[in-house]
Amino acid sequence: MEFNQLRYFTTLVEEGAYTKAAKRLHIAQPSLSAAVKKLENAVGFSLLNRTTRHLRLTKEGDILYQEATRLVHHFDHVKQEMIRLKKEGPSELTIGIIESSMFWTPTILKQFKEEYKNVRIQLTEILSLQDVVAALKNYNIHLAITNQYMNSNEMNAFPIYEEQLVVLLPPDHPLQYEETLQMDALKDEELIICKEGLQSRTDILTAYCKAGIKPNIQYEVERFETACNMVEENLGITILPENYVKQYKNATYHIKEIYDADLRRTVYVAVMKDRYLPPLVKHFIALIRNYFGAVY
Repeated sequence: MEFNQLRYFTTLVEEGAYTKAAKRLHIAQPSLSAAVKKLENAVGFSLLNRTTRHLRLTKEGDILYQEATRLVHHFDHVKQEMIRLKKEGPSELTIGIIESSMFWTPTILKQFKEEYKNVRIQLTEILSLQDVVAALKNYNIHLAITNQYMNSNEMNAFPIYEEQLVVLLPPDHPLQYEETLQMDALKDEELIICKEGLQSRTDILTAYCKAGIKPNIQYEVERFETACNMVEENLGITILPENYVKQYKNATYHIKEIYDADLRRTVYVAVMKDRYLPPLVKHFIALIRNYFGAVY
C-alpha cells in the first residue's frame, strides 16, 4: 500500500467519478484505475462496489477512506508547514471557540500578536462535541476552546477554568427582587435553552431532573446572544454562563444565582494527540495556561 494510491483513492471518492478524479490529479484515467486496483490487491478486499452505475464504497472501502483521508490531510498539513517555515512567510492560527470565551480571548490575542505580528488569526465558533472533534480531525482548526468533555484516545483536553451558570429573568419579572433562587422557582417558567448536542443544555436539564422538575421548554436557540435578547423581550427565562452575561453593562435582564443546584461548567483547551503543533500554537496555549493560572 503506497501513499499515492491512498491519495488517488480518496480523490476518486471525493469526485465521485474516474474522469473528474483523473483530471484533478493530472493523470490519465487508466493510470487511476490501475492504482486503485493495486490498492485493492494490497489490502486484500474490494473497495468499490462495481455492480452499480454510480460509484459506491464497500463497507471496507468506507473504513479505509475515513482513515486515508486523515492521513492525506496530515501529510498535506505537515508539508505546507515545512514550506512555510522554510520561506518564513506569514502564518495562520485557527481556533475553534465557544461564545462565552469572548470575555477573555481578546486579552490573550493581544499578547500573542505582540510576539507574532504577522500571524493571521481565524476564530471559528464551534459548539457541539461532534463539530469540535470533526474540526480538529480534519485540520480545520489548530485547537479548540470548548466546554465539551473530551473522552477520547485521540484528543488531549485540559481544563482551564470553571464558570457558574446563572438565571436570566425578564426586566419586570416578579422574582427580580430575590437575591438568589431555588430550582423549584423555575418549574412553571417558559425556558429558552440551547439546542440539542450542546453540553450546556445537558447540564441545565440535569439540574432540572435532580430537582424533580420538568422543564417548560418553549424555545431552542444556538447563540447566547439570541437567548439574552429574547429574555429582554419577555419571552421567557434562560440559563447562561455568568462570565458571558455580566459583560453587558446596559442589559435590562436580571441575573440570579441558583443556590440549591451545582450549575457550573468546565472550559477546556483541546488538541489532537500525536500531531505536530507549530511553535505558535504551543505559545498560544502557554499564554492561556498562564492567564488562568494567575486568575483561577
